Amino acid sequence: MNITVEALQAYLSDRYSGWANEQGLFMKLVEETGEVAEVLNKRAGRKSSEESNLQEELGTELADMLHYIVAIAAINGIDLNDIILRKDRAASLKYHHKVNLETFLLNRRDA
Repeated sequence: MNITVEALQAYLSDRYSGWANEQGLFMKLVEETGEVAEVLNKRAGRKSSEESNLQEELGTELADMLHYIVAIAAINGIDLNDIILRKDRAASLKYHHKVNLETFLLNRRDA
């Protein structure tokens, strides 16, 4: 099953709207960012680890970060899909990328 940004935003908007606030969600995001840093430190050998699957742990922590990022956008009515496409289009022009995200996605549908 694939998840779209729109579906995740709708789900998290439903889950958090009416009771969650952006400050609380942001604090959870900061906490999860620290957990990603900890996993990266373990992978680099800067911190000891008894965890056998750091790749899976990294994926889990990154998913947690994404959850809170999208939740903050959702409760603020921010259309991340639109903003991501616009921001990437502008960056692609600025940095002279041959393909922007929108073109990439369109080419994938055609394949």
